[in-house]
Amino acid sequence: MSSSETTTDHKKIRKWAEERAGRPAAIRTRGKGGVLRIDFGEKEEEFDEIDWDEFFKIFDENKLAFLYQDKTKDGKTSRFNKFVERD
Repeated sequence: MSSSETTTDHKKIRKWAEERAGRPAAIRTRGKGGVLRIDFGEKEEEFDEIDWDEFFKIFDENKLAFLYQDKTKDGKTSRFNKFVERD
């Protein structure tokens, strides 16, 4: 069975992303900062790559938490992630 976890720990989030060759990114919106994403593989056209400092500034300003999965149901490395409101 696969399960997901939620964290606000910057080091844990960065480690999880980098282990999967993920890069911090944002989709720029009219609002402040943009919508955060982790970009994997080839750069997505609508994603602006940002550095980790800017990423975590937006993350904290918007009081987000990182929902993620380490392994899929069959035990493979998962890239499932989502940004959610903090409790």
